[in-house]
Amino acid sequence: MRATSILIPCLLLMASSCESPSKAALASPGTDITSLDNWRGYKKDGVPEQWIMDDGAIHLTGGGAGDLITREQYASFELSLEWKISPKGNSGIMYHVSEGDGPTYFTGPEMQVLDNAVAGGDLLHSAGADYALHAPEEDNSKPVGEWNAARILVQGAHVEYWLNGVQQCTYELWGEDWSARVKASKFAQWPSFGMNKTGHIALQDHGNPVWYRAISIRSL
Repeated sequence: MRATSILIPCLLLMASSCESPSKAALASPGTDITSLDNWRGYKKDGVPEQWIMDDGAIHLTGGGAGDLITREQYASFELSLEWKISPKGNSGIMYHVSEGDGPTYFTGPEMQVLDNAVAGGDLLHSAGADYALHAPEEDNSKPVGEWNAARILVQGAHVEYWLNGVQQCTYELWGEDWSARVKASKFAQWPSFGMNKTGHIALQDHGNPVWYRAISIRSL
């Protein structure tokens, strides 16, 4: 009995250590960064006036504000949040963003946020897609006006996008497949795209009202 009692915890420890990054990352809560105190405008010191707090959510009331970025930078992380988009609206969540020449998407890969009625069945540019690079197998978004639960996992080169509990895509940064996809896309014209190993999280101003809430991040 004594040997068995020692063996069982050891086996449990071994099993937990063998969990995939995606399953293990779900276990621990992150830091809530929903407050605008954790954000600022891209290439700005403060928060543009069109980005406001609205019933516990970060709300972009209209275009012209520019993108919002985290004050902190992150390398490997798990980000979870909920988003809601306006009719025919478009936005996005980017990571590893740096403030060089040009907008956020010159450096940061994007998880698309969209009213999928706009996509017209184009999954490569639909909600949950790694914009223009990796498509989900199907539309897993909720109707306009409802909240969608999104999750981005970045662990070294390994990336996963999840939407409403369904994995949208998984890919490896900086490998042959990644490089080939970037080369065949509009991002080929921006040499720094996707090359950063750390950077800001960005919420995109695409000119349409959008809401983000329950924003939590955990460094890995």
